[in-house]
Amino acid sequence: MKFRSNSVHQRSFASLAFATIAIVCSTGLAHATGNVARGQTLYKGCADCHAINENAVGPMHKGVVGRKAGSVPGYDYSPDLKNSGIVWTEDNLDKWLAGPQAMVAETKMFFDVPEAQDRADIIAYLKEKAR
Repeated sequence: MKFRSNSVHQRSFASLAFATIAIVCSTGLAHATGNVARGQTLYKGCADCHAINENAVGPMHKGVVGRKAGSVPGYDYSPDLKNSGIVWTEDNLDKWLAGPQAMVAETKMFFDVPEAQDRADIIAYLKEKAR
């Protein structure tokens, strides 16, 4: 009877571990767990144009997660955003914050959040505080 050495099993485990890490890294941090407290701090930059409970330069964020884009009463959206059919899921909010004009070319929003963790934190804050 022959026994395989542990090195074969160790190499298999190492290959599996590296493959798992590669898959996780290739998906980016779009699905990173957000930090609500950090998101609140980051949201202060959004507050130049947005508020939670009222329209300002941008539409209010109360109830944004799960809401259809372009649907806040009393806000004058660009026609393209209003007719986009987008629903603000976490994934769509992440894409939007990464580059709004990549999602809807003719939109009023020009600000983006390049860091995935920052976007995750802002989205966590909106989910928690802007219900």
